[in-house]
Amino acid sequence: MKIDLAVVPVAGLGTRLLPATKSQPKEMLPVGRRPVVQYVVEELAGSGVRRVLFVTGHGKGSIEDFFDVDQPLIEFLRTRGKEEQLAALEFERNQVEYAYTRQREQLGLGDAVLCAAPFVTHEPFVVALGDSIIGLHGHSRVVQRMVEVCQQRGAEVVVAFEELPSREEVVHYGIAQPGKALGDDLFELVDVIEKPTPQEAPSLLAVAARYVFQPSIFDYLRRTGRGKGNEIQLTDAMRALLKDRPGCGIGIRLPPGERRYDIGNFASYFRAFLDFAAADEEHGNMVREHMRKVLSGPTP
Repeated sequence: MKIDLAVVPVAGLGTRLLPATKSQPKEMLPVGRRPVVQYVVEELAGSGVRRVLFVTGHGKGSIEDFFDVDQPLIEFLRTRGKEEQLAALEFERNQVEYAYTRQREQLGLGDAVLCAAPFVTHEPFVVALGDSIIGLHGHSRVVQRMVEVCQQRGAEVVVAFEELPSREEVVHYGIAQPGKALGDDLFELVDVIEKPTPQEAPSLLAVAARYVFQPSIFDYLRRTGRGKGNEIQLTDAMRALLKDRPGCGIGIRLPPGERRYDIGNFASYFRAFLDFAAADEEHGNMVREHMRKVLSGPTP
């Protein structure tokens, strides 16, 4: 079955980015020239996704507005000859259908995915976290690769992983317990351990915010009780599925040189913005020169 549907959870409160997120979603924070969620959707569209379901929450209306066609703005720019600015709105013409549902309570990522069940019904689907960009400027085809692997191998779950630089960082992520190698970038996914200690971690492979699921995941989410943070954890449902059906899960490593930009706290947000700004075609040289001056000057 063709997989062209993606669920994008964007209901989180973004409390680690306050006060910037007090009146706007963290997914709408700019990284370089675009908001985070635009990179996510353009990545999905480039990987063959044609239907995107956003799972939103309170205060997320600007995401819906952003993906609408803004005809008055288009006419304003057109009548004033502002073609360069008009070209920046080309994303509105992507051949993607958008739908929205709400997570009425903050009950975690697992609950957010479960909110999509009435819309997904019996189809396999992608989950892409709305606060994470894969690859510089979102130019990644990892979702396309994941979909191909899911279809070719009949997997119940395919998860993207990024190798961490040090064992001390595993405490912040879901970490893979890999089984046998299935290719250069593929491995059997035996288990996923949520935020283990450095001693407990079975690998340095951290979940990289992209998943492909068969609809069987919904049955496990419905049976999953509240876990860490008193929330329904997607990882807990995945673990139960992997335990019940050994061999049904596949992990895929991000390609060399490709990384996840997690816009979840100020440290990662600042790093992402600098990377994207320094790579900007028009202003990148200026940004790099400015940073050289900043770094060579006195500490503020």
